[in-house]
Amino acid sequence: MEEGEAKMARLVYPVILMIAIFQSRLAWPAAAEREELLKEQSKTRQEQQAKELKAREQLEILKRDQQVNQTQQQLDQIKRQQADPPAGQLPLAGQAQHQLDQLRNDQQLQRLQTDQQINRIQRETDPLRRQQQINELERQQQIRSLQEQLQRNQQQQDLDRLRHQQQNLR
Repeated sequence: MEEGEAKMARLVYPVILMIAIFQSRLAWPAAAEREELLKEQSKTRQEQQAKELKAREQLEILKRDQQVNQTQQQLDQIKRQQADPPAGQLPLAGQAQHQLDQLRNDQQLQRLQTDQQINRIQRETDPLRRQQQINELERQQQIRSLQEQLQRNQQQQDLDRLRHQQQNLR
């Protein structure tokens, strides 16, 4: 009986070995496909983040443009109401106009730079590097948004000061 068992083992072991090799070869492509799918999902997720970032930036641009236009209208109203402005008021109005024009130019430049950064991010092939660039751009946008809010507040204060001077002169 031992001889039969040994003969059987010699036949069964190679079959078991072949089955194990066959299964491992089937598992390898599945793992590679799974890895490729994960990479593709990561890339798609990052592309979506870049699109959302661009959409948020465009919304911020619209808000800034609206605020700049509102400030311009207020400044224009002050200028119209001043038929014969005193010597001290004209330079303040001119300075406010200059600051407003500079803000518009800065915002336009920032739009172009942001568009360039988003295009670079979308061309990046390394997922880790792409994510780092997205995070950095988001951080820059937050900082820029706060700086612009400070500028708008300063302009509003300047306009309020002009309005107050105008009322005192009446």
